[in-house]
Amino acid sequence: MPDHHDIEKKFKYLGKDLLAELLEVSVIKTFPANTELVREGQYVKYIPIVLQGLVKVFTQFEEKELLLYYIKPEQSCIMSFSSCINNDKSKIFAITEEESTVLLIPSEKITKWVIHFPTINMLFYQQYDLRYSELVDTIHQMLYYKLDKRLLDYLSEKVKVKGKNPVKISHKEIANDLGTAREVVSRIVKKLEKQNVLKQYHDSIELFLPR
Repeated sequence: MPDHHDIEKKFKYLGKDLLAELLEVSVIKTFPANTELVREGQYVKYIPIVLQGLVKVFTQFEEKELLLYYIKPEQSCIMSFSSCINNDKSKIFAITEEESTVLLIPSEKITKWVIHFPTINMLFYQQYDLRYSELVDTIHQMLYYKLDKRLLDYLSEKVKVKGKNPVKISHKEIANDLGTAREVVSRIVKKLEKQNVLKQYHDSIELFLPR
């Protein structure tokens, strides 16, 4: 588990004063996979910064999920930050994709730090820029790409962020993240397997990446 020294090295751009206060009031916790960190419709009590592992952020509409982004190490949840600043209820869910160690910052501290420690804005402005680019890319894919390509891009990103191939995943999870039906995903995966683009196993999918 990362200690205070590791955090100070990774986030030294925040400045010594802010880091000292941040470490004093925050909690470092390790959560197992599939643990809910943020729930839609509730006020955000903590802003998470991922130190190790991976967190999935998604929204839900009419019992369908849509993947928004992953929070990787040294990243935070910009949607939680936005809800905190606006004193609004969360519009997203955040769940650990795998065992993850997270720095939990009390939300009531954030609004004060934004004024007294402007360097904290560097962290969240970086996240805004990153998530905006990802959002534009997602919209572009939904408008112009067929589901076959969206599924392949999704699996490629999954392999990249998890660092594993085959990647353990179900057709239902893919369908949830892409906002479609499990039957549609199963049909496309079978089609891509026949094209030797991937191979599916009992509980995982191997993507044949170009060399």
